[in-house]
Amino acid sequence: MRPDDVWDKTMFVSSLLARTDTWKWTAAGNYRSRMRSAVRRLATTLDGQSGRSVQDRWDCFETVVWPAWHAGEGRSGEDAWRWGTWAAVLTRTVRPSWAFIESGRVGQWTVRLPDDDPFAVASGRLLQMIETVGWGGERAHRDAWWLGLRVLLMAGIERIDDITDDTFKQAGASKGATVLDAAFVQAGLFDRGPQHGSTRRNRVAQRTAAELVDIAGVPERFRAVTVGYLDEYRARVGAVYSSVRGKSIALGHWWAFIDMHHPEVRSCVDVRPIHTREFLEYAKERARAKRRRLANDDGLDDRGTAYVWVGAVRLFFADLATWGMDDGSPLAGHAPPGNPLGTREQSAMEIGKIKRRRGAAMAATVIELERELPKVRAFAFTEWDRHRSGPRVTVRLQDEPEWKSFWAWALLELLVQSGLRIEEALELTTLDVLRRELPDGRRYYLLHVKPSKYDRARVVPIGDGLGRVIAEIVGHVQTFYGTAEIPSQRMWCSYEKHWRPAAPYLFQGVTGHPSVVDHNTVRKRLAGLAEGAGISRADGTALTLRPHDCRRMFASEHLNNSTPVHVIQALLGHASIETVMIYAKLYPTTLVEEYRKTLQSIYQAHGGDDAFVAPTLAEWQALDQACVMRDMGTHLCALPVGQHCPKGLVCLGCGHAQPKRSAAPVFIRMITSHERALENGRSHGEPAGQLAAREMEIGRIRSALRRAEQLSDDVAAAMER
Repeated sequence: MRPDDVWDKTMFVSSLLARTDTWKWTAAGNYRSRMRSAVRRLATTLDGQSGRSVQDRWDCFETVVWPAWHAGEGRSGEDAWRWGTWAAVLTRTVRPSWAFIESGRVGQWTVRLPDDDPFAVASGRLLQMIETVGWGGERAHRDAWWLGLRVLLMAGIERIDDITDDTFKQAGASKGATVLDAAFVQAGLFDRGPQHGSTRRNRVAQRTAAELVDIAGVPERFRAVTVGYLDEYRARVGAVYSSVRGKSIALGHWWAFIDMHHPEVRSCVDVRPIHTREFLEYAKERARAKRRRLANDDGLDDRGTAYVWVGAVRLFFADLATWGMDDGSPLAGHAPPGNPLGTREQSAMEIGKIKRRRGAAMAATVIELERELPKVRAFAFTEWDRHRSGPRVTVRLQDEPEWKSFWAWALLELLVQSGLRIEEALELTTLDVLRRELPDGRRYYLLHVKPSKYDRARVVPIGDGLGRVIAEIVGHVQTFYGTAEIPSQRMWCSYEKHWRPAAPYLFQGVTGHPSVVDHNTVRKRLAGLAEGAGISRADGTALTLRPHDCRRMFASEHLNNSTPVHVIQALLGHASIETVMIYAKLYPTTLVEEYRKTLQSIYQAHGGDDAFVAPTLAEWQALDQACVMRDMGTHLCALPVGQHCPKGLVCLGCGHAQPKRSAAPVFIRMITSHERALENGRSHGEPAGQLAAREMEIGRIRSALRRAEQLSDDVAAAMER
């Protein structure tokens, strides 16, 4: 009997008895007889309910009778009051609700089904799929198995392959959902990567133009032209989702202004310059009200957002006039006589002042971070070092203090030492660690960075410090999965709202889930480190560390160490060398100007007038061949061979130098010798400047010793493994 069959008590009883008699019953306890009695009791109860079909009466039973039975009322002393209901459920005679399914231990009933029962077969396959998940623990695997059985019963399906993503979403945040989701993804049931928690229920793919317009709240009379424009923009300019979404937001604010202040405007044709001039002040006030950060946070000016909105509206009318002239264009007849928002109106936003104000605020923040970032890095390493030497205190690996403190340290160090944007860092895979070998057999490593902001790929040399971070990350991901290799997973791009191809991404298992960490988690971890380290601005207010601040510190450190500006540009992937020179504002003007003059004379002497052009492929290949670290005996120098060293190879005070762990005894002897020389200098009355130089040298050697002792292993060997 099936759920949609017409209700017939006799047929219902005979069908259930025939099927339950084939179940696995033991001789002790008279279980088969008790089940037959429970089935008849259920049939009598359903017969008293209203409804034409079996399912109709079951729904009525769940609403009226079952809550009372569950509360202990009306059972008539029957100790097997659940038995009949589970017989109807497991034989697929009825389709239960999720509330009913959650109230019983479905796994205990499933084991009684015959081996050839389709549901028993599905149960066995489900158990095998879950056992292939190498994390979560025995209890989580059991909860995932039970949850999978409940999903099958609730949906009324008997095959695992029939489960869809929409069906699984109904399970919500039930126990075992995270492990079960990973098992389904690993088995290829879902064409996506693993998800958990609210992301599984709320994550949506790219929205259509009509959906974006609805979200932006565009009035009905302007809806058609806005949807048509966004569709045309996707087809003509580009389908970058973040750009399309940004335009929909800007146009939403524009049409909301027109609807509120100029209801007489009925279409785009009626818009005039007087309307757009009034919109400028409205955009400023609206941006100030919608801003996410506090008014004094970084000193950012809210008019930058308003300027973006105004620019989007101006381009909207310009594109409307151009595209509407094409034959058959859906935008024909919507353009006003002229662009109501010209360059004169847009210049009233004073974008030059905004950029200067933002540049000054960024410069102030970088100066603060130059003073405070060493505290954050020291705090992150100290916390990880303290927790990894202690005993385990929890059952789950992801709850261990060592696990959390390690990932906070790893995220910070990778961003600081590589200068990557946050989206570039999260897209790193093990395949992006490139090994190169010179003709003499020496090896070096490069980090391949995928195209992001300007669609340009680049490579970053991997020094000993960055190599150690990558090696530690790989080791922790392997520990999480319990495998020798990092498995491939698909990654959700929160900006473009789509799944990226499967790859062995580095940042997996950060939160205890087999997925790539998202942007918000990285921001929270860095903010937590800043708070834990207690860093502050010069005026005593708290200083927040953000992912892009690490990139700025990378540029600032290299500029401090006299790295050529065009090299910094290549490492950071900037489109213009002027972007790098923003950081020059942090230093004395005369020093910067003299530095630029020196660079210009050197470049012109060697390369002529073409010295500042973008490198050719042959030049990149030559740099690739020369990009090997000097082995100075006690340390490695990350400057490319042939590159001028402005410090005259006084390496121990240089940010490019990474001391070797094996050189620690040498550094100890050097410290002893320098301290003896310092005491002799003091006793012989050496000049104060010479004594200060000796003290600085001792400080540099002590710093090198500390950096060498932090290395747990040879980085090159760890990366090879």
